[in-house]
Amino acid sequence: MYLSHLSLTQYRSYAQADLALAPGPNVLVGSNGVGKTNVVEAVGYLATQASHRVSQDTPLVRFGASQAIIRGRIHRGERAVSLEVEINPGKSNRAAVNRGAPQRARDGLGLLRSVLFAPEDLALITGDPSVRRRFLDDLVVQLRPALGDARSDYDRVLKQRNALLKNAKLSGSWTEDHGHTLGVWDEHLSRAGARVLNGRLHVLRMLAGPLTESYTALAEGRKTAGFSYESTVPLAAGQHQEIPDEQTLHAALLAELESHRKAERDRGVTLVGPHRDDLALTLGPAPVKGFASHGETWSMALSLKLASYQVLLADDPDPDARPVLILDDVFAELDADRRSRLAALAAGAEQLLVTAAVAGDIPEELDGPR
Repeated sequence: MYLSHLSLTQYRSYAQADLALAPGPNVLVGSNGVGKTNVVEAVGYLATQASHRVSQDTPLVRFGASQAIIRGRIHRGERAVSLEVEINPGKSNRAAVNRGAPQRARDGLGLLRSVLFAPEDLALITGDPSVRRRFLDDLVVQLRPALGDARSDYDRVLKQRNALLKNAKLSGSWTEDHGHTLGVWDEHLSRAGARVLNGRLHVLRMLAGPLTESYTALAEGRKTAGFSYESTVPLAAGQHQEIPDEQTLHAALLAELESHRKAERDRGVTLVGPHRDDLALTLGPAPVKGFASHGETWSMALSLKLASYQVLLADDPDPDARPVLILDDVFAELDADRRSRLAALAAGAEQLLVTAAVAGDIPEELDGPR
């Protein structure tokens, strides 16, 4: 899988940009601030409809414009498809395939797969749990685009449930109507939450082996990388060889909501659900956060992204379905040995996009159009 052409209209710093790309390595070299990351961010957005830099769409639209458009020509074997995504802050985004009529944006998911690593991904190790939850959910959506609706449904119900709990607390009374409405939201939240949890647990089972292998390859096997899922639903916590089905997770989540009802009424917020979970990363017996060196932190974050690349490969073994791999300003932070090992791991990608401020930072193995 590769992009042969990328077009940006009113995106970030670009009023208009058109870029021809080739299979294999493509290297964007330029001083800091000239827009290299904007280009690769747009490729990632075309695949995931999310930015690795911001959580909202407004900064993606060029200042003074009302809409940004990303267009790409995607090749998979002998087949090619055009995908256009409209970014409309404050409104619904839309997608068009092969110049057809724009549809809901999620209809464009799955046509392009990509994995992007950037310095911001250090937050996977050092940031708060929401960063790691988003990493898992984004990978789930790439694997199964339809599950994006489950996360959207969950967030919508969670917002309504929290509003009910907060309003009841502020009013100082809990009525029968409050209880009835909360029961309705409990059912909706537990069903959507079960789908989110099930997707995450499947992804984690697929990530376990590739994460260990990627870290070993990058760090020469000094320590073993691993993880454990920390959940407010005990059934979902830990490391799963067998994954509970959605119905079982639904019942478990519903039971936890009921057991925490008094505490939630007292605090006015939802205390149980996938929105409060975390991924605990480890190197050997110790947690990564707070114990890993700077080099180990970089290697662990990079290993997570390389592992997600391997998960996408395993999900669709067709050689023509290999995701686009993007390395944004990565090599400047690595020593010579890690650069060489990363280059060897990345060389197998059908298309690789690399950015660098200094041309000499790019290993010779990744020579390509610049």
